[in-house]
Amino acid sequence: MAKINPDTLNLEERVVRTNKCQKTTKGGRTMSWSALVIVGDGAGHVGAGLGKARAIPDAIRKGVEAAKKNIILVPIVGGTIPHEVLANSGAAQVMLKPASAGTGIVAGSSVRTILELAGVHDVLGKSLGSANSLNIAWAAMEALKQLKRVEDVARLRSTTVDKLLPWMKYMEEPSHV
Repeated sequence: MAKINPDTLNLEERVVRTNKCQKTTKGGRTMSWSALVIVGDGAGHVGAGLGKARAIPDAIRKGVEAAKKNIILVPIVGGTIPHEVLANSGAAQVMLKPASAGTGIVAGSSVRTILELAGVHDVLGKSLGSANSLNIAWAAMEALKQLKRVEDVARLRSTTVDKLLPWMKYMEEPSHV
């Protein structure tokens, strides 16, 4: 897959989670922070990154840099995802299903933020297994990486999109009442 240049995109940043970590030493307590940051342009590009530093602003900055390095392109069909997908990361498992127009994003925690910044408007999502928002975010990104476009599947099967999805041509035509 070709690398996406984040400088050409108009990216929005959102901090999903910050976590404080303390280390106790002979000299006292040393605090550090980690920040889970999601970046996206609302037009199919989204990335997630984790930044760690001694101060929150530095952790967020590092998280944004990491997220920009991990940007992926999400195939969107009519405001939703093209097919159902299930992905794991650690003990977290995320299931995403396409939804009809007007449904909205029915998902919780970091999955909602990732889908909003990706530009998906209608989708059903369920987090299975672990409730750790970091692992859920990685599982959601893995699920979005697994999505395939209809044109790519038709080419792999040596057929046309019309034969693969005959009902799709009715969705694109304006209905006459």
